[in-house]
This record gives sequence, C-alpha cells and structure tokens, in this order.
Amino acid sequence: MTTTTFTRSKQEASFRLKSSQEYGQAGFAGVLSLALTLVLLINSFRWEDGSVKPVMLTVAAAYLFFTLLQGIAFLLIRRDLLHYGEIRKSTRGLGYVLLPSLLTVNLFAGMAAFQLIKRRPNALYVLAGYTVITTLLVFGLSALNLFKPYVADNFLLGMLLLLVAAGIQLISLLLIARYGDRDQLPGWMAIVAVALIATALLGNLFALFLGALLLAKLRDKGHTSGSKMNDVIDRLSRSSTSMLGLFFIVFLFSISVNSYMTFDYSLAIDNNYSAILQPPSLTYPLGTDNYGRCLFSRIVFGARISLVVGFLSTLLPVIVGGTLGAISGYYGRRTDNLIMRALDILYAIPAMLLAIAIIAAFGASTVNLILALSVAAIPTYARTMRANVMLVTTLEYVQAARAFGSSDFTILFKHIVPNSIAPMIVKSTLTIGGAVIATSSLSYLGLGVEPHIPEWGNILKLGSAYLETHSYTAIYPGLAIIALVLSFNFLGDGLRDALDPKLD
Repeated sequence: MTTTTFTRSKQEASFRLKSSQEYGQAGFAGVLSLALTLVLLINSFRWEDGSVKPVMLTVAAAYLFFTLLQGIAFLLIRRDLLHYGEIRKSTRGLGYVLLPSLLTVNLFAGMAAFQLIKRRPNALYVLAGYTVITTLLVFGLSALNLFKPYVADNFLLGMLLLLVAAGIQLISLLLIARYGDRDQLPGWMAIVAVALIATALLGNLFALFLGALLLAKLRDKGHTSGSKMNDVIDRLSRSSTSMLGLFFIVFLFSISVNSYMTFDYSLAIDNNYSAILQPPSLTYPLGTDNYGRCLFSRIVFGARISLVVGFLSTLLPVIVGGTLGAISGYYGRRTDNLIMRALDILYAIPAMLLAIAIIAAFGASTVNLILALSVAAIPTYARTMRANVMLVTTLEYVQAARAFGSSDFTILFKHIVPNSIAPMIVKSTLTIGGAVIATSSLSYLGLGVEPHIPEWGNILKLGSAYLETHSYTAIYPGLAIIALVLSFNFLGDGLRDALDPKLD
C-alpha cells in the first residue's frame, strides 16, 4: 500500500468515525451516565459519620456496571469503524446486554442500547425508543413514593396504568423495529397507532407523535417518505442533543401529568416539623426543606408551574404578536406604521421592568405572571413575523393567488402565514427557556407565583438561606431550572437546523 493510499484510507476511517451516529451517541450517553454514577456514589455515603447507605450504594454499583459496559461498547464501536468501516454484528449484540439497564432507570445506557440494536434506526424507531424510556423513567421515579409514610389515594391505579402503557409501547417498539423500514406498513399497524395515542393520555408526548406518524404513513400508503414534515422529523431524530432536550421536556410533562395520581400533594405543602432539613434518603430522595416538606415532591409539582407558565407566556405573544406582525407586513404603509410604532413604544420598556410593574399593579398570581410575561414579548414576535411576511409576500405563488382573485384573508392566512411560521416556532422554542427563568426570578423576588405554591423559584428562595449548612435545598431546584432551560435551547437549535431549507 502506497503512502497516498494509506493516508486516504486513514482519512476515510476518521470521517466514518466522526460521522457515525452510534459513536457520537454512545460517547455522549457514556459521559452523562458516568456523571450520574458519580453523583449516586457521593450520595451513598453519610459524610457526617462515615457510614454507608446500602440501597443507594447498590443502585450506584448497578449504574457503574452499565456505565462500564457503555465504555466497552464505545471502544468497540471506535475499533470497528476504524478497522472495518462499519459496526460489526457482535458489537451490536452489546445493545441487548445494555437493555436491562432500563430496570435501574439508567436512561443513558438505554439510549445507547436502542441505538446499537438497530443498524439503521429511522425516525419511527428513535421515537419508539424514547417513548419506552420516558414511561419507564416516570414509573421508576413514581415508585420511590413507596418508601414514604403514605402514598396518594390513586397511587396503585397510576402505577398500573404506567405498566400497561409501558407494555404497549414496548410491543410497539418491537413491531416498528420489524416493519418500520417498509414503504408501506401493514394495515393492522393502525391498531398499534391508536393504542400509542391512548397511552399519550398519561402525558407521554412521544407516544402521541409516534402514533400520529404511523397513522400518517398508513393514510398515505408509504408516500410520506419524501414529505417535508418527515424530513424535518428525520433530521431532528438524528441529533442526540436535540432529542435529549426534547426527552427531558416530555419527561417533565409526563411526570407532571402522572403526579395527579402517583404523588401526594400534601407532602409538598404540609409542614412536618419532625422531618425538618433531612438529608437525601429513600424516604425523601432530595431531602426536606426548613418546614419538613419533601423537596422531591415539591420539585415535581413545581414542574407544572414552570411548564404551564413557560408555554402560555410564549403562546400568547406568538398568537397576538404573530397576527399583528402578519397584518403589518402584508398591508404595509399606514397600517404598518400604526402597528409598529405602537409596538416600538412597548418594546422600549425593559421586559422585566414591565412585568414587575404589571404584577405590582394587579398583584402576584400565576395568571398575572403569565399576562405580564406575555405582554413584554409581543413586540419581538411581531417584528419576526413582519419580516417573514414581507419576504414571502414577494414570492410568485402569492402573486398567482392575487391574480386568481383570492381575498386578502385567504392569501394571508392560507398562503403566507403557513410559510412564515417556521422561524416563529424556532424562536418560541428558544425563548420558552427565558420565560422559565423569568418565572423563577420573579417568584424568587416574591412577585411571581404565590409563596405557598411549590414553584422552582419559591423553592430556590427558601433554600438559599441554607446554602452553607444544607446546600441541597437550593442546588436541586437550581439544577432543575438549568436542565429545563438547556433542554429548550437544545431543542430550539435542533429545530432551527431541521427547518433550514438549505440543508435539504
């Protein structure tokens, strides 16, 4: 072999290594799994007296075992790609060895297992894998309530429904692995799609997306493979960071929905002076606060507030600002000047200052918080939609619609707005994280959600007084805020790339 040929082969092997989805996801999942293992090991020891928590240490050992298996899989994938150009069948067999890691709720090892098992995972298979992992993780965390003094009245019903949903989703995963690559799915897969959509009632949005995609593929008889929506979903499913962000958002939404059945609200709001500032344990996985309330339960219930306020305070300005921007960009001239100059006045007021002023005038409540954050964001979305509409209005199909005599309303909301909405979707995804931070910040200042309601900003405010002695009371809600904001940012970056027509 000549030097030139050897160099070219080495470059091709390096390119295969960098472009391999399995290699990247295995490494990413392995790093996260190792970090979680270290956290569990640290929490396995009582540092004040040097004793060990046996159950926590056992869980940490299980995580460590599967993390080591991930490391072996990572090295084998690297070797196969460098020497053989593809991942060998024996290496993919490690995926089946990693599957039991789902029983320990090690979702990162589970992600690597699903990725290894199927040679060319399509969007349907990836969504099916995340669907199963989400339900199992919600089930595992909800099961921790068994160690509490008492459980919710509907706890057993909720856990049974989660088990049934996990069974349906696991069967769906196996069927999609077998038939998902076909251009035309068997007709009976419609039953699977309907069953998946039914399981989405427990808050697992992955099941809803997956069921809808299956029905769309069945309806169009396999001709959706080239559609724009399928291309977007396929690109998004290939981004590990974007899918991880979407997973955390869906997981929080799912556990928030299931918390109505599997979590007891009284543990999050009732004072328990016999359990004040307890360290993390099986009974209280994240410890207790200065009133003896379960921090784990408070963070779970607080996720409801963060998600609801984040989504609604973004949805309202998207609708109002988008409508104003569309009208302004389409009609122009006096209409444009009137709308945009009014919004410029609103835009000149700092968003946080405006929110504080509205809350100070009308009182601190969840509804007032949503309205305050929404009003401040309207000008930004109006400007974005106006620019998109002005660009799309010049395109030929809009001129053709005018030539055929279509009304302004039809042209605007049937032809222009649908083709201008993609940047708005990306922008809203990226700014929901900002709404979550603003919600927590205002609550921390006492201007957001009512103090007695478990909300991440309220929890962080109480915990900040114990940073030196019981730091976990502030660290855990802070980490929850950081994780949710990062998840929306990851998802927004992935949507921006997936919706970019230049990447076709």
